[in-house]
Amino acid sequence: MAPVAMRTAARSLSDAQPVPFWLEDPGKPGALPALTGSETCDLLVVGGGYSGLWTALIAKERDPGRDVVLIEGREVGWAASGRNGGFCAASLTHGLGNGLARWPGELATLERLGEANLDAIEQAVEAYGIDCAFERTGEIDVATEPHQVQELAEMYAEADKLGLAGGLELLDRDRMRAEVDSPTFLGGLWDRRGVALVDPAKLAWGLKAACLSLGVRIFENTRGLDLVRAGSGMAVRTDYGRVLARQVALGTNVFPSLVKRLRHYTVPVYDYALMTEPLSGEQLASIGWRGRQGLGDSANQFHYFRLSADNRILWGGYDAIYPFGGRVSAERDQRPETSLKLAEHFFTCFPQLEGVRFSHAWGGAIDTCSRFSAFFGTAHGGRVAYAQGYTGLGVGATRFGADVMLDLLAGEATERTELEMVRSKPLPFPPEPIAWAGIGLTKWSLARADANGGRRNLWLKTMDKLGLGFDS
Repeated sequence: MAPVAMRTAARSLSDAQPVPFWLEDPGKPGALPALTGSETCDLLVVGGGYSGLWTALIAKERDPGRDVVLIEGREVGWAASGRNGGFCAASLTHGLGNGLARWPGELATLERLGEANLDAIEQAVEAYGIDCAFERTGEIDVATEPHQVQELAEMYAEADKLGLAGGLELLDRDRMRAEVDSPTFLGGLWDRRGVALVDPAKLAWGLKAACLSLGVRIFENTRGLDLVRAGSGMAVRTDYGRVLARQVALGTNVFPSLVKRLRHYTVPVYDYALMTEPLSGEQLASIGWRGRQGLGDSANQFHYFRLSADNRILWGGYDAIYPFGGRVSAERDQRPETSLKLAEHFFTCFPQLEGVRFSHAWGGAIDTCSRFSAFFGTAHGGRVAYAQGYTGLGVGATRFGADVMLDLLAGEATERTELEMVRSKPLPFPPEPIAWAGIGLTKWSLARADANGGRRNLWLKTMDKLGLGFDS
């Protein structure tokens, strides 16, 4: 970065608060009391993010008489569910390309189920009166390099061949810049209906209120410490007590699973974001963006960006930081060198916004698995179900995962449980220091591919052959 550009980027961050923008909302609900003593229930849900909240809610919708308890180690929505970009996608496979590479024979089914899942989220938001700024404006994958223009055209052609291009529109440079104007934009692929934008924290808080309205008992600041058999059911020990449950659903995602054999299937990868101050009418007009779509560039090390309800720009992504040993720590929620890099990239994308300042800078851990989309299963003789590994695309897919967990606990053979995607597992990550070295080499190789017209080196080609993919 040139010294002048670095100084400009640094000045833009001088007032940035080191907290997630979404979680600073004055309407944030107060925490519910922690669990003390002993509780019993039909279903215990561990985790108060999207995964756990959807599971508890749908469990009560399926059977209003079921006694459901949800425990959360901190406060509902405080982790990934309250600090992500708010892109709520229909895709269950982390994008069409990843789905084609892994489950080509059932991709049409997965796409249909994903669309139905996003429709169901929209219906729930309306039915429960969840005020989360839900906007189904779609998302544009943006080409910023010539080879990406060709890649987007190939993806559109592949989708069209499979009959999946109905909601897609391929944009040339002029059409792209008519939607959002940046000198770096060379084209785009607009998925008009497959993505909604939400205020992620308000969605989590709204789901919490919906659960309470149906009779779910929620205990916050209550960690699940261990999971053991107890008669015909299960017992989970907490900080101040325990819960005896007939069945358990685990929605702990990036945090160490209470089923220890699952811990090598995911690693935490830290992602970072910035939020600008609200744009003036003149500033907003200088970049267009009247359609308020979500945007993401097509590089391996990509940026995602969107408008908030009050016309701020959230700008995140690019760096993906894996900590040696895979430990989640609040100390890693801030990374000034990444914030500085993101700010410089922002002004490269939107030079017409020079002088805009950032109000917030934050990060958080994503539960990443080697196939980049969630995996599912049961433990303890079918008494426990789990879904994890959403790899940054869980705002929408967690609702599907909740349905899968409840199907598995019911012992039902459904269209969902018969999917190869649901029946199979990703490859686990190797132990340290191999994991750290391999992830570091992969990140370096992806950066090289971005700088060399998308050409993948021998390491990435080997990962492709092993089914690890490593596509963003």
